[in-house]
Amino acid sequence: MSGRPADSPARAGGGPHERAVALLPGLRAFAIPMRTRFRGITVREGALIEGPAGWGEFSPFAEYGPRESARWLACAVEAATEGWPPPVRDRVPVNVTVPAVGPAEAQAIVVASGCRTAKVKVAERGQPAGADLARVAAVRDALGPDGRIRVDANGAWDVDEAERMLGALAQFGLEYAEQPCATLPEMAELRGRVSVPLAADESIRRAEDPLAVRAAGAADIVVLKVAPLGGVRAALRIAAVCGLPVVVSSAIESSVGLAAGVALAAALPELRYASGLATMSLLTGDVTGAPLTAEDGELRTRRPAVDPARLAAWEIDPAPWRARAAAAAEHL
Repeated sequence: MSGRPADSPARAGGGPHERAVALLPGLRAFAIPMRTRFRGITVREGALIEGPAGWGEFSPFAEYGPRESARWLACAVEAATEGWPPPVRDRVPVNVTVPAVGPAEAQAIVVASGCRTAKVKVAERGQPAGADLARVAAVRDALGPDGRIRVDANGAWDVDEAERMLGALAQFGLEYAEQPCATLPEMAELRGRVSVPLAADESIRRAEDPLAVRAAGAADIVVLKVAPLGGVRAALRIAAVCGLPVVVSSAIESSVGLAAGVALAAALPELRYASGLATMSLLTGDVTGAPLTAEDGELRTRRPAVDPARLAAWEIDPAPWRARAAAAAEHL
């Protein structure tokens, strides 16, 4: 993985706030349409900053305010000014992500991916339970009996509904269910009712959240995203303290942001589960000429270079993103 080793970072001068502010004049913003609506998003917007260690991505979702966005900015500043810790593996196994599409499209997505693990979106607003069953059945058919399936409800079910749905979906052999309910008390109650392992995703947005998940007995697995946790080093510390098995996932970033997730997965001492980092397939384009796409169900541990022409093709006015980053920097 390119980027400076942890023990000899190439830093810009000053503390986190000063380093962030120094990078903002050169900020570039992008907007890349998505192939399929995913979690309510049809266009992925974000910003890139460049520093002595390379490019970093700042792409908090629109609903995130300055304080919460500060961690995303810290992740981008780390990438741009320090690089990442050295990897312990040169390839990271990944899952294919299947949006809330029909069975035929779900099956085609899985077959084309080459992945042996699939994460399937369920509990999509406006869709009946039967659509979830048909979609997961199609994915099982595509993977065969030995492939792994995880479902993601994004906290949409209450406890009773989650128990019913996971009972119905269990026939397809689930690896785990990601965030079936919204709150930790609901997750803890559900965990006592079902045999399917539970993973916490939306419950983890701050450094202290994985510890709360463990203390509540709310999950068997924690899903860690690098940007919301403040960078690769911060996420590694959280994983070590939490003690639960980790799945590394993306926030639907460009390859610049995805590279930070790959760096985390590559640096973890143990990587029991396939990572949710094969999400470039959800976007219609990228800011690099060598996107981080899966090969035979794996991502190589690498850091793609930004291609000026490809970035220019998706570029938008940087002023709103520069303002967001400046506001976030006040909380570093």
